[in-house]
Amino acid sequence: MLGWSINLFRIRGIQVALHASFLLLLGWMAYAGFRDGGVSGMVWSAATTVAFFTCVVLHELGHSFTGMHFGVHVRRILLMPIGGMAQFDAIPRQPRQELLMTIAGPAVNFAIAGILWFMVDYPDQGDLLGAPASLADLGRYLLAANLVMGIFNLLPIFPMDGGRILRALLATRLPYLRATAVAATIGKVLAIIAAVIALYAGNYLLMILFTFIFVTGDAEYRAIRHQEAAQAHWEEMMRHLSRAPRAEPPFLDQPPLLPPKAPEGELGP
Repeated sequence: MLGWSINLFRIRGIQVALHASFLLLLGWMAYAGFRDGGVSGMVWSAATTVAFFTCVVLHELGHSFTGMHFGVHVRRILLMPIGGMAQFDAIPRQPRQELLMTIAGPAVNFAIAGILWFMVDYPDQGDLLGAPASLADLGRYLLAANLVMGIFNLLPIFPMDGGRILRALLATRLPYLRATAVAATIGKVLAIIAAVIALYAGNYLLMILFTFIFVTGDAEYRAIRHQEAAQAHWEEMMRHLSRAPRAEPPFLDQPPLLPPKAPEGELGP
């Protein structure tokens, strides 16, 4: 499923890609804007969607650039209707590095909101109910959206940013696998509660998001558990090999291939 993507561009070697399903979201938002405001509404609705997901890309780049500083290779950033996902070869197991790498994403959102705070008026509830129809409206919408995005990602639901922060803090006191298990368990419980609330409220996209978070969090914990088991297996094998007595080379018990050399002054047979 994640392979159905369209490559857009690269930033510092990081491929930014668009999942094919994102086009359905963009088309739906454009249709909703056209239905409510004609061609102008369609353009503003599509532009708002693109601007919002530009902030999502910046959020993921915050994670990615910090990870690259610690030597982590970033394969790509994938945009989906439910958000963005940076795909790393590995997550640092040093709690401090993971903590800084994780905080960097929401920090970008709060920085964007801080910049917009000085450029536009703070949005009230009325501004957020209708679709943006001017640059000022778009700025107010993005100010609120970045605040919500930053706070939302800090929820302690693994593998969201808040869940990774929780895992990093637990890893300062617990083994890495145990810290992951605790963070993943808390995250799954909260994800189920949030999905039920979203379903009850009729927000099906949010329900799908929390279901996806539940599945990916469980999958990441299983992958780490498998890695730990494989590493323990190889370490035990190496210890066993280092304790085993060395066998004599097999060729020492074989007869020589040539007869012994005759002493000087004697003839051979």
